[in-house]
Amino acid sequence: MAGDTIFGQMLRGEIPFDEVYSDERCLAFRDIQPQAPVHVLVIPRKPLDSLRAADSTDSELLGHLLLVAARVAKQEGLDDFRTVINSGLEAGQTVFHLHVHVIGGRPLAWPPG
Repeated sequence: MAGDTIFGQMLRGEIPFDEVYSDERCLAFRDIQPQAPVHVLVIPRKPLDSLRAADSTDSELLGHLLLVAARVAKQEGLDDFRTVINSGLEAGQTVFHLHVHVIGGRPLAWPPG
C-alpha cells in the first residue's frame, strides 16, 4: 500500500499524533522524539518516499510544504529556526515518506551531523 509508513498510518487516522497544522495538501505535527524545544514535522498527504522521488509535477506541493514550515515556525513563536529534509538512509532519513523538520527554540550548531 502506498504511504504504508507511520506517517501514512497517521494520515489515515490509525494512530494518534499532536497536530499543529492541517490542510488539503499537508499535515504538521510534533515530533515524538524532539531534538529541540520546537520540533515539528510537515508531511505531504501525497505519499512521496523522499525529496528525490519528487518530480516537476510536485513543484507547487514542495513550495507549499516550505511555506507551511515557515507558518508553523511563526505559529510556534520562532523568529529563528532550521528546516531539514533528509533524503536516504545515509542522510538520516528513517521514515520513507517525505517530511520537513522545523526545529528551533534553542541555539542550533553547525554543521548539524
